Amino acid sequence: MTTKKSKEQQSPNEDAEQLSFEESSAGAEMDQDEREPQEDVIRTEDENTAAIESDEQLEKVEETEVELTYEELQEKVESLQTEVERLQSESAEYLDGWQRARAEFANLKKRVEREKSEMRERIISEIISHYLDVLDDYERALKDRPEENVDEAWIAGLEMIRLKLKAVLESEGVEVIPAEGMDFDPNLHDAISYEESEEYENGQIIDVIKQGYRLGDRVIRPAVVRVAK
Repeated sequence: MTTKKSKEQQSPNEDAEQLSFEESSAGAEMDQDEREPQEDVIRTEDENTAAIESDEQLEKVEETEVELTYEELQEKVESLQTEVERLQSESAEYLDGWQRARAEFANLKKRVEREKSEMRERIISEIISHYLDVLDDYERALKDRPEENVDEAWIAGLEMIRLKLKAVLESEGVEVIPAEGMDFDPNLHDAISYEESEEYENGQIIDVIKQGYRLGDRVIRPAVVRVAK
């Protein structure tokens, strides 16, 4: 059985070894303390370098982002310009279509009004034409009345009826076509004979056999006339 030696029993060699170990440990601690500031300095330099590199990378990223943002903005502007051009083109088409539709509607309205006016004139002309023969009879009766033994009251009654009938026709826009002494117009007059005349020039109307009438530009009945040659 072995026992530990006491401090007093240690040999000089053991003391020397112990001292050497302690000095070695102290030196190691001193070396460690000396290295620590150096390592801190190295670490600080590395951190600075890393920070600089990080800043440079960040600047590059920011530049890239700026470039991308500008490109995106440019694309957006081009897209908006294209959209504006498309809308302007559509607007021009719609405006042109609206103007055409408006013009067509205006023309349609005018045509409908013209057709209504023409229809009205045609209907009135057809109705009035039935009364013109009655008016002719009254005028012939008054023109060819006998000079003797005439009842003046009866003649006055006929004249009053004729005037009322003419007033009704005039209220509807019916006009008498000028004829006697006028130049013959085939659109307004119907010649039943051409006669030699010293009083009238060639082509002038000598006498009106039957009075002509018109409603506006529509001839209800041409005037039946004799023409000089």
